[in-house]
Amino acid sequence: MSEDQVAKLVREAGEILAALGLPREQQNERSSICLLSILDLRPGKTWAEATAPLMGITPIMDWAREHCGKEWAPNTRETIRRRTMHQFVDAGLALYNPDEPTRPVNSPRAVYQIEPSALALLQSFGSPTWATNLADYLALRETLAARYAAEREQNKIPVTLADGRTLSLSPGDHSELIKDIIEDFAARFVPGGQLIYAGDKGEKVGYFDTEALRSLGVTVDKHGKLPDVVIYYPEKNWLLLIESVTSHGPVDGKRHGELAKLFASAKPGLVYVTAFPTRRLMARYLSEIAWETEVWVAEAPTHLIHFNGVRFLGPYDTKE
Repeated sequence: MSEDQVAKLVREAGEILAALGLPREQQNERSSICLLSILDLRPGKTWAEATAPLMGITPIMDWAREHCGKEWAPNTRETIRRRTMHQFVDAGLALYNPDEPTRPVNSPRAVYQIEPSALALLQSFGSPTWATNLADYLALRETLAARYAAEREQNKIPVTLADGRTLSLSPGDHSELIKDIIEDFAARFVPGGQLIYAGDKGEKVGYFDTEALRSLGVTVDKHGKLPDVVIYYPEKNWLLLIESVTSHGPVDGKRHGELAKLFASAKPGLVYVTAFPTRRLMARYLSEIAWETEVWVAEAPTHLIHFNGVRFLGPYDTKE
């Protein structure tokens, strides 16, 4: 691997990103190397030899180390995903999970691929036709980006709220279970309930009524601490804190304590609920579920499992 060859490719990739109008934050070494990786444009290759492999974030980092001598720290994964690849996708330069568009956004198998029209353009970089091809591509790019954005939107999971509005969540099992919680669990066990919060692993926040939560006595500065779904039950004056479990744990003792502290100022009584998609998955976590909480399983939606205590689906006064 020649340092001069690497430097030349990185510089040229930066020139391309600038020519394509990517924001200045993406006109840097990190983004240039990421572009080279999803083209598998190694030192010694020409732009005409660029290809379109499917690349995940970890393979991109491995490629950078092997072919550019760039050693990125493990905690750089999120920076690459959110500060480079996300913008590539938004610009229509790269496709996200083109092999399986409904793959969950948090899947370790998530991949990116150079968009076909962009590949054809970049293969002409340095040739006499580059300037003409670039002008033609830029004239169509907004249309392409809009088309791919519409396709991504079609793959989202629609959730119908009690008031008839529709919420769109990123594809995946976690979002499917949140949909079941809002449309099925809430309709059965929290009639007239008001959705306060619903998380989305793709967008981090799917729905958040901060004013409603504040009126109930709770102010949070980081929504990442919240449970997956929060629903207010006006008839009972309860606040249901619901965790959607598809890959991570239930409301165990530690999480129960965290939520109790976060919602300590809440005016309504607190009800802790863990939701599972199947009884089989629930069985894996039975020993971890905290006492004085509720469990709901989407495949058996008419039933609740109550973990001890004197109340059934109700808050507990810790002072008693």
